Amino acid sequence: MWLYLAVLVGLYYLLRWYRERQVVSNLRDKYVFITGCDSGFGNQLARQLDLQGLRVLASCLTEKGAEQLRDRTSDRLQTVILDVTKTESIAAATQWIKERVGDRGLWGLVNNAGIAAPITPSEWLTKQDFVKILDVNLLGVIEVTLSLLPLVRKARGRVVNVSSVVGRLSLFGGGYCISKHGVEAFSDSLRRELSHFGVKVAIIEPGSFKTSLSNNNRISQSFREAWDHASPEVKEIYGEKFSASFIKSTKILAPKWSQAVSLVTDCMEHALTACHPRTRYSAGWDAKLFYLPMSYMPSFLVDAIFYWSFPRPAKGL
Repeated sequence: MWLYLAVLVGLYYLLRWYRERQVVSNLRDKYVFITGCDSGFGNQLARQLDLQGLRVLASCLTEKGAEQLRDRTSDRLQTVILDVTKTESIAAATQWIKERVGDRGLWGLVNNAGIAAPITPSEWLTKQDFVKILDVNLLGVIEVTLSLLPLVRKARGRVVNVSSVVGRLSLFGGGYCISKHGVEAFSDSLRRELSHFGVKVAIIEPGSFKTSLSNNNRISQSFREAWDHASPEVKEIYGEKFSASFIKSTKILAPKWSQAVSLVTDCMEHALTACHPRTRYSAGWDAKLFYLPMSYMPSFLVDAIFYWSFPRPAKGL
C-alpha cells in the first residue's frame, strides 16, 4: 500500500514539474506593468524580465529611481512616475499604459509597491498610522488593479499580487499584516471572478528578505518615533525595557534575512510566463519551512510560541 502511495505522490510531482516547465509563447510581444520599481523586488523583476525580452513598463515613485532603472536596462523598458495612493496619478499611468499596449492589451500586472513601517504594538499607534500603510499596500493595489483590468482582460493575461508570510500569519502590530491579509482576500476573490475570462491571478508570499522595505534602521526609527508619541499610560504599561528589547531583537535578526531577492522575482517571473502558474508562491526557506507550516497550526499553539518569543511588557502578567 505504501509503495502505491509513494508512486502516486511521485507521479503527481512529476506531472506538476512537467506542467510548470511549459512557457507561454511570444513573450517578446507581451507587456508587463510593475509597480514599485525604485528598489527591491520590483527593481530586480523589471531588470530580470527586460533580460528575457519582455516589454516592461515600470512605475517608480521618484524620477531618480526611474532614471537609475533605465540606466541598467535596455531601451525596451519604459518608466512612468506613479503614486499608488493618488487617484489622479493612477489615472495618468493608466492612460500612459493604454497608449503603449494598444490593441494587444496588458499581459501582466504586478502589484509590488508597498511600505512596512511603523511596526509596533497597535496600542502605540493612531488611526492615521494604519491608514498610511493601507493606502499603499491594499487600497493602492485595489485601485491600480481595477483601473487596468480591462487591459489585462483583453490580453487574457495575469495579475500578480505581492503579499507576505504575514498575510497568512500576523506576527506584529500595525497596518502591515492587516494590509497583506487584505491583499490575500482581494486576490482570492479576484482569481475566482476573472477565471471566467481566462485571466490568472497569483499571490507571492515572501519570507524575510533584505530590501529597502525591511531596512533595520528605518524600522527601528519608526519604532522609536511611535514610542516617543505614545501616551504616558502606554509607556508605563510597556516600559523602556520592552522598547529596547524589541530594537535589539531586530538588529539580531536582520543579518539572518536573505539577500537572494531572485528567489522572489523568480516566482514572479514564473507566474507571468508559465502556461500553468501556481495560485500561491512561498518564496524563501523560512516561508516554506517555518511560517507556512505555522499558519496551519492550532491558534493556541502559535499564540504560545509568540508569547514566549517576544519581549514582555513591564506590567504584563
